[in-house]
Amino acid sequence: MFVVGLTGGIGSGKSAVSQLFEQLAVDVIDADQVAREVVEPGEPALAKIAQRFGSDILLSDGNLDRKALRKIVFEAPRQRDWLEQLLHPLIRERILLKLDSSKADYTILASPLLLETDQHLLVNHVVVIDVDEATQISRTTARDNTDAAQVKAIITAQMPRCERTAKADDLIDNSGTVDELPPLVEKLHKKFLQKAQQERESDLG
Repeated sequence: MFVVGLTGGIGSGKSAVSQLFEQLAVDVIDADQVAREVVEPGEPALAKIAQRFGSDILLSDGNLDRKALRKIVFEAPRQRDWLEQLLHPLIRERILLKLDSSKADYTILASPLLLETDQHLLVNHVVVIDVDEATQISRTTARDNTDAAQVKAIITAQMPRCERTAKADDLIDNSGTVDELPPLVEKLHKKFLQKAQQERESDLG
């Protein structure tokens, strides 16, 4: 199995790039989606979160109020540490199950915390989507209706841009228009198909 890790800071365009890979029949495992799955109603993690932060952290339908929780943990590092220690092992375990069930030529693991956690150990190749901080802020505030101060706090909590790009095997500059993305993704797709083939041949040899 050849696994490509796809990451980038908030507002960098991970979802847009992931969708383009999916259109090329690549299996994409979205760590954000997995993170949502492990805190769905009935999951043990949700009960522990509600016990720690109170029932006000739940919406009327029993789902987690992710926006409220995000505000709490980014204002209190100790609370964020507790939450990460609870969720990261659960997320990793579920990602492994999804990787094991993938039948595609290669698989994408899209994760904002790929390089901050041990998730990078699950991949063979790292792709970083890069934009400047001003673009991160403008895109995220427009998308999530989040104020700029909170977006800046999230950026500060994430790996510094220069450190993230230094760890990239491939870099996607997503500072342009959406029309510029498909050719970049298609070029990488061809490269990864070749690498996946080489990986299979190496295993057989």
